[in-house]
Amino acid sequence: MEDVDTANYPLGKIYAFDFDGTLTRRDTLLEIIRFAKGGRGFLLCMLRFLPLLVLMKAGLYPNWKVKQKVFAHCFGGMTAGAFNSLCVSFADENSHILRPKGMKKLRQVMAEGSTAVIVSASVNNWVEPFFRDVPGIYVVGTIVEERDGVITGRFLTRNCYGREKVKRLLQLYPERTDYWLTAYGDSRGDFELLDFANESHYKPFR
Repeated sequence: MEDVDTANYPLGKIYAFDFDGTLTRRDTLLEIIRFAKGGRGFLLCMLRFLPLLVLMKAGLYPNWKVKQKVFAHCFGGMTAGAFNSLCVSFADENSHILRPKGMKKLRQVMAEGSTAVIVSASVNNWVEPFFRDVPGIYVVGTIVEERDGVITGRFLTRNCYGREKVKRLLQLYPERTDYWLTAYGDSRGDFELLDFANESHYKPFR
């Protein structure tokens, strides 16, 4: 890690962390489906969407479309209140999936007075509750649409994956020369963010 003179950067150091796989041991979309639907419901959901999942893995069907279809099938039609309560319960009962080394680094970043941002393709509603005990952290994730207090199953933003991660980070901090950016990631969906950073770490918290 470079010794950075923060005097050269008005906003100091910003650390961008991917969530699934980087700060967690498991994919939280899959885990919250299992949590909400049980083992049998999870299996039926995966079987239902297996053809699309295969096409997605082969690069023949967009990642975000599969994700939105799965999300809509599992959570579309729930009231926003019920969905948010589910997300809080999910985080409370699954703190064990967080990687201790990753959380230690995150807390060190906050303690030194730097800015930490979780930049994730997962949905804000269930990512944010994992960090309720880390005041001041930002979560930039996929936002789901609500209409009349009901989860429609559609995404209000683009899936926060790949180049979208950089775009969303720039919406928060548009003047790139104002800060030194360090990024942590573990998968293809993080490559653009890692390339965009001054300093990048790929799969660092194993």
